[in-house]
Amino acid sequence: MRNFGLSIREKSIVCIGFMGVGKTTVGKLLAQKLYRNFIDIDAEIEKAFAMPIPQIFEQYGEQVFRAKEKELIEKYSKQPLNIISVGGGAFLQKEIQDICMTNCIVLFLDISWESWKDRIHILTDNRPLLKGRSLEDIKSLFLERQNSYSLNHSKFQIDNFKAEEAADYLADALKLSWEIHAPQPK
Repeated sequence: MRNFGLSIREKSIVCIGFMGVGKTTVGKLLAQKLYRNFIDIDAEIEKAFAMPIPQIFEQYGEQVFRAKEKELIEKYSKQPLNIISVGGGAFLQKEIQDICMTNCIVLFLDISWESWKDRIHILTDNRPLLKGRSLEDIKSLFLERQNSYSLNHSKFQIDNFKAEEAADYLADALKLSWEIHAPQPK
């Protein structure tokens, strides 16, 4: 089931970007402002396995985690009127990129390394991919993933915005875009 029949107003919006950029926080606020459902893929995975992500990685491995992630992204991306937050590594998979780019509006929440680095102290405990890595290793991972995130419909530089401000700005921009793309009366 593809969304070819959905108007731009109805397509789900997928928030991509590096871990800790604010995809879930901004996504929830954006969903409220646009009267849409909010879907956090990581939370859905935790529900499916009835355990937190670090435990899923430990018990089942990353491959099992990524397979469930793809299954859920495919399911929700084909539904209308969702705001979907995907994990930082999800969009590295070509199949997920194709699914999202075809069925949704892909919104890249971008952040500079310097701004992201200021958040690291709140991220390391619950992010399996950060555990035991040096700052240099994390920076390499950050820079490596930027290439995958460059495949998007819209990019928003989040550095100087609080979550509420970012959601307000994005909601206004999306509404304006929908007005521009709406059929004009004859």
